Amino acid sequence: MGTPAGTSGSFSLPEGHTLLSGRRLETIEVAHETFGTLDAGGGNAILICHALSGDSHVASGPDASGQPRAGWWGDIVGPGRAVDTDRYFVVCANVLGGCSGTTGPGSTDPATGEPYALRFPLVTIEDMADVFATLLDALGIDRLLAVAGGSMGGMQALAFAQRYPKRCASVLAIATTWRLGAQAIAFNEVGRTAILGDPAFKGGDYYESGQPGHGLAIARMIGHITYLSDDSMREKFGRRLREREEHAFEFVSEFEVESYLAYQGRKFVERFDANTYLYMTKAMDYFDLSAGFPTLADAVADIDARFLVLSFSSDWLFPTYQSRELVDALQSAGAEVSFAEIESPYGHDAFLLEPVEQARFVAPFLASVCADELAKRAGEAA
Repeated sequence: MGTPAGTSGSFSLPEGHTLLSGRRLETIEVAHETFGTLDAGGGNAILICHALSGDSHVASGPDASGQPRAGWWGDIVGPGRAVDTDRYFVVCANVLGGCSGTTGPGSTDPATGEPYALRFPLVTIEDMADVFATLLDALGIDRLLAVAGGSMGGMQALAFAQRYPKRCASVLAIATTWRLGAQAIAFNEVGRTAILGDPAFKGGDYYESGQPGHGLAIARMIGHITYLSDDSMREKFGRRLREREEHAFEFVSEFEVESYLAYQGRKFVERFDANTYLYMTKAMDYFDLSAGFPTLADAVADIDARFLVLSFSSDWLFPTYQSRELVDALQSAGAEVSFAEIESPYGHDAFLLEPVEQARFVAPFLASVCADELAKRAGEAA
């Protein structure tokens, strides 16, 4: 179909969208990027879903503004990578409720001419998947070779496969879960409380005065701790002091880990929206793949796809046992599943920091699925 490599775009949902909550958005813009070329049969498309603070720029190269920028998964997606854009057509879209071009709380409400702020309806992981399906329709993609994602992106991949069970040949669920545990929900709530308690939050209507930087920075600091492991923090920081040899005996940042977290908080405030943080974390809390079904196995029974499920040994935010629960349910439902727990010291961030180890599983899995799909298409054409 000749879609050019490395394109950026914004798609408008022609008729709006009714959300899982029953609320309706009459206008939705979906910012997205594509990488590679869609083949004549439209059978080499891969949808990659991003995590909480990600965006559509999954592979390195010019971004939507035309500036060169590293992709958030650039070591996995690109020419010659595990997700080879010389072979596959990759689509990555900014999620509904986000702050990187797709309609979210910072977007203008056409009814008022002002930012939605907290008047934006709560969105779910399922709503994000529905918007992706409409985008794929617009791109002329009926069936995906794969839908993939890590962390919150993995939740979106699972939701898409469940809601559109005939539209994907495979699912790559990496460092993710079929529903958050109480500990993860608790950390999300602490982060939201920090934002809501910042005087600059102003009930969400801060777009003219400036966002609640203090609360958002704290939320990011808390979140970042959950992305790391005890081993990685000990190796990276230990108890080393920063730019001093002795304790100051004052309430100042002295340890290297303190300075690192403060830096991460400041950088996050520069590129992310506080309201979006509230909406994204709430969507993750609500997600439960088994909701409305007697068991998780029943919830995945209709998905006509092969699965690759990867977890990481030191990930205590999305622990391996949750991946195993998903694998067990898929196997009970008769699905073809490949599973591996990758040894890594990097905690939850390992899905971003272990490209070589992931490539060992991702590349052959995609190649196998692609071969099966080509054989199936050839058989149908005969």
